[in-house]
Amino acid sequence: MFDITLICMGKLKEKFYTAAAAEYEKRGWVMQLHYGAKRDNNTRMFEKLGPDTGYDSINDLCIAEDLGAFMNHLEYSDSLPRTILYTLNPKDNYVLGTMLGNFQKGPTPGKIQFGSGWWFNDQKDGMERQLNALSLLGLLSRFVGMLTDSRSFLSYPRHEYFRRTLCNLIGNDVEYGELPVQEMERIRGMVQDICYYNAKRYFRF
Repeated sequence: MFDITLICMGKLKEKFYTAAAAEYEKRGWVMQLHYGAKRDNNTRMFEKLGPDTGYDSINDLCIAEDLGAFMNHLEYSDSLPRTILYTLNPKDNYVLGTMLGNFQKGPTPGKIQFGSGWWFNDQKDGMERQLNALSLLGLLSRFVGMLTDSRSFLSYPRHEYFRRTLCNLIGNDVEYGELPVQEMERIRGMVQDICYYNAKRYFRF
């Protein structure tokens, strides 16, 4: 799992990310790129407690140029692995929602994914914004669903919360006539895919 903001910090790290991505593609692994965090903002508390002690916030970056160039380089050199893109700033939802469409390629459906809301967006509004952007700009039916923070057992209930949020959004679409009630069997299958089967196929478990 990489922090994409580091790509802008020098040629050495850019070369590392490029080489790592090529190795992911060679091994058939999935690359996950997270960006948008501004870490350790409070110097006094950083000196007292050290890094990663709760003084982080959302960053405000312009990432379209760098992210597009990075992925284009990987695609052009046949070294772009299956990739999930996560943003911490919801203002970039449409950037990612359209960026992933530039690099879709068979045989993997939804090879480039727009990752679920994470960290500060790991709540109802953040999840709904991500889901709505994806459904408007991409294929919600190919979405691999909720991120798990494996460092914390307390994160696992988020999957149930995500499923309820997803079902509520889709249920509202059916209620408002935006999805046909006659297609309930297909809608049920889509929900099952997003909550389990898409990830199983995508990660090749």
